[in-house]
Amino acid sequence: MFDRLEKLIGKDKLKCIKSKKILVLGCGGVGGHAIEALVRSGIQSLTIVDKDVVDITNLNRQIIALHSTIGLYKVDVLKARLEDINKDIHVEAIKEELTEETIQDLNLEKYDYIIDAIDDVKVKVALAKRALHEDLKLVVSTGTARKLHPELLKMTTLDKTSHDPLARKMRSLLKGEKTNKIVVLASEEQPIDTGEAILGSSAFVPSSGGLLIASFVINDIIQQNTNNEK
Repeated sequence: MFDRLEKLIGKDKLKCIKSKKILVLGCGGVGGHAIEALVRSGIQSLTIVDKDVVDITNLNRQIIALHSTIGLYKVDVLKARLEDINKDIHVEAIKEELTEETIQDLNLEKYDYIIDAIDDVKVKVALAKRALHEDLKLVVSTGTARKLHPELLKMTTLDKTSHDPLARKMRSLLKGEKTNKIVVLASEEQPIDTGEAILGSSAFVPSSGGLLIASFVINDIIQQNTNNEK
């Protein structure tokens, strides 16, 4: 099923991609699209974590959200979808609420990459601290709500983010840490102030963010493989 990708990167790099283990925390707008793109790019070992069920409000932006999946656990829907894409994939689906405490209990060391696609700032900070102190490969999604321009998304480091309230809070809570070592997806777009308590979101910004994260991970694996061949 990976013939077209193999023509682009070669057998050795595809084999390297297939050997990696990825943990994705959060299966919503960003996480869901990142996960599917990773699987379509050769990743065959995934752990996905999310406690939520699909809600009708997810229909405008989440890849797993259909009228037929409303009320079902996101990780269960996504696992079935991924197994329908690649029959050889191994997906561990965990229905668990992520807190500052449960983050400490996760065996993060066994993963080659960890993708943070969750919304809770305190949990994101706890995860970032652990990644910095334990030298884990973490990729963090910052805010994609209240934005309409996917072309203003980019992969950068936390210290270089702007116009992002979530990233600003993270930087404040991570004061004294090496925020230049934390890889993030961030937007340079000023958030739209709607005056609403519930954050509005589009179909194309979260999905584009997920694809950018997947691209970053896959290209990083390819680059490492290239460096090892030299």
